[in-house]
Amino acid sequence: MRVLVTGGAGFIGSHLVDVLVKKHEVVVLDNLEPQVHPKKPNYLNEEAEYVFGDIRDRGVLKKAIEGVEVIFHEAAAVGVGQSMYEIERYVEVNTTATARMLDILVNEENDVKKLIVASSMSIYGEGAYECEDCGVVYPELRTEEQLKRREWELRCPVCGKVVKPVATSEDKALHPTSIYAITKRDQEEMCLTVGRAYGIPTVALRYFNVYGPRQSLNNPYTGVCAIFSARIKNGKPPLIFEDGLQTRDFVSVHDIVQANLRAMDSANANYEALNVGTGKSVSILGIAELLLRMYKGEQKPEITNRYRAGDIRHCFADITKIRNKLGFKPKILLEDGMRELVAWGESVEAEDMFERAHEELRRKGLVE
Repeated sequence: MRVLVTGGAGFIGSHLVDVLVKKHEVVVLDNLEPQVHPKKPNYLNEEAEYVFGDIRDRGVLKKAIEGVEVIFHEAAAVGVGQSMYEIERYVEVNTTATARMLDILVNEENDVKKLIVASSMSIYGEGAYECEDCGVVYPELRTEEQLKRREWELRCPVCGKVVKPVATSEDKALHPTSIYAITKRDQEEMCLTVGRAYGIPTVALRYFNVYGPRQSLNNPYTGVCAIFSARIKNGKPPLIFEDGLQTRDFVSVHDIVQANLRAMDSANANYEALNVGTGKSVSILGIAELLLRMYKGEQKPEITNRYRAGDIRHCFADITKIRNKLGFKPKILLEDGMRELVAWGESVEAEDMFERAHEELRRKGLVE
């Protein structure tokens, strides 16, 4: 079977390609974005066919789709903070390019029989919470007034009591809090809507915080594990906003690949959106301390007690649906996965670009 992986030279896409080539004919479409790839990656699988070009180019897209039966749509501009001032680029790459791909699928001859699109936990905004009096609630973003008071935890929107985070399921209303998150919702909703209308089985996988080898350590807008790694490797402390006790669900790239393969091979999740995570929450401070220990760094995390516009407090996945629909169960334990990330990090150069990116956000008024 001929399979297309958009963004297949990237962090997640390249791992997916490595597994797919064992059984399928694989085409990769990637533009080798300089922010992610300062130079051509040395891990590109030679058994795949590569189309190096911009996904916004209709001609490039048409060429890549020729003869393809399954599309894994991983390509995206990634970066929550950066998306808030490079608005046009993020919308063009994520929303418009996806629309162009779908336009080709419904208006031009092709062989596509399945579409799997990479969505994101960022589309939820804040996660789900439980109030001891009111039950499960879904608070909106904290107000700036609350953040200025350094009151970090969420309060019940009904009674005002402090609430505790619980696993976020797919039926939670979507409240994206950045341009990036809005475009990921666009990708998911457009693909599912067109898929249903034209009978193209489509699955949207809502990735939580993905980490692992090949994650760019030079991109200051990527995941927190890579950002912390670059800081530590350059002898600088991981910089943590708020009090460091905000939590996320960290999932290995290998489990993300597993979820994609299961979505391809099964019809049970067609036309569905599914969380892909571990179902466990870990604090950002805990991640910083774990990475420092594994890198044998002598620094200590720097907790700023400052905040960024649009940041959420807690969000971790309820993975009941993907377990029931696809038999998915995360296999990589956090310490094992982080150990693999650190081994990768120690083998590559890492330029710490965080301070420059942070200053840009500050000039735009997006950090305190």
